[in-house]
Amino acid sequence: MRNIACDMRGMLSFHILWLLSKEPMHGDRLAEELGKRRGEKPKAGTIYPALKDLKENGLITGNRKGKIIVYSLTAEGKRSVKYATEYFRRAFGDIIMDSPGSRP
Repeated sequence: MRNIACDMRGMLSFHILWLLSKEPMHGDRLAEELGKRRGEKPKAGTIYPALKDLKENGLITGNRKGKIIVYSLTAEGKRSVKYATEYFRRAFGDIIMDSPGSRP
């Protein structure tokens, strides 16, 4: 199984999947949420290719509502984000907990 959400190059993909695990969203809303968390809103030329890749890999689906496409996770996407979250927690949890900004 190719898990693009667990590849460091796939951090954007993982982040999109994680956001969609909370609720379905359209592309601009995803970009806004990513911007809040990353400090910079990704451009359309960044987010839409990632959405296309996730869709082509069967991890998300898009449902048109008027002019807007609302994206949500497929069953495979739900499994992928669960696996990726567990992987990142194992791989990076101690790094995050030991970082200077996380200490009381």
